[in-house]
Amino acid sequence: MPERYAWLSVGAAIATITLKTVAWQVTGSVGMLSDAMESVVNLVAAMLALWMLRLAAAPPDVDHPFGRSKAEYFSSGFEGALIILAAAGIIYAAAPRLIEPKLLDTPALGIAISVIASAINLWTARVLLAAATRHHSITLEADAKHLLTDVWTSAGVLVAVALVALGGWLILDPLIAIAVAVNILWTGAKLMRRSFVGLLDAAIPESERDEISKILQEYAKRYAVSFHAVRTRRAGARRFVSFHLLVPDDWTVHHAHQIAEEIEARIGALVPHASLFSHIEPISDPRSYDDIELDR
Repeated sequence: MPERYAWLSVGAAIATITLKTVAWQVTGSVGMLSDAMESVVNLVAAMLALWMLRLAAAPPDVDHPFGRSKAEYFSSGFEGALIILAAAGIIYAAAPRLIEPKLLDTPALGIAISVIASAINLWTARVLLAAATRHHSITLEADAKHLLTDVWTSAGVLVAVALVALGGWLILDPLIAIAVAVNILWTGAKLMRRSFVGLLDAAIPESERDEISKILQEYAKRYAVSFHAVRTRRAGARRFVSFHLLVPDDWTVHHAHQIAEEIEARIGALVPHASLFSHIEPISDPRSYDDIELDR
């Protein structure tokens, strides 16, 4: 179940917050402070992801007959916004150090602690990405990408702290923190865009649509049937596919239904987590062509 991976993310966030806070306290580095701030965002995002996954997994009911799988888009969009806020916080914390650079305390110890925290985040992100692919979960994917941006943030901070410690270039501490903040803004923006697209009933991926078209073309040639009003959309992990099957006038309802069931089974095997809807119409009736568009 995807929920257990969200709990993994929560545990990783608590561990890294603790480690990065200690690293900041022993070094006084504004970069490490910013790194710790982002881990706090990770924890909030992980808790939100857990809540949204539970909501998305709730079975359909009278008020939500198609389920609540779109709840994942709210989590992903909010997480993108949190990444952007974290970047802004990093810039805000680092800017004063551009004017008044500060010597760092015990940088080696801080680097060692931060490396452990980054290793935890990297491992957790890889586990979440694999689970997101397996379960088609945008929430887990967003959480994983957020953790990966945190790893990049930590890497930049570690480089800066090491250079400050070895070369005495105090200005690098805030400069690297700001550079990393600007970089992760892009990740946050992409997550928010994907969430907005999902809320607008975007079609399933083009590769899956092409495979569906091949199946329909195969049946059209084999049985002299036709198709129109083929529509797809996605809502989190759930996919929806609908089509109208136009059959010869002399077909029985039973035979037409049997062919429709075959087609739905083929598409269902191809598109994971798909709900399929087919509508059978006589191919020679002019009224069968009045409902090709969304608005009849």
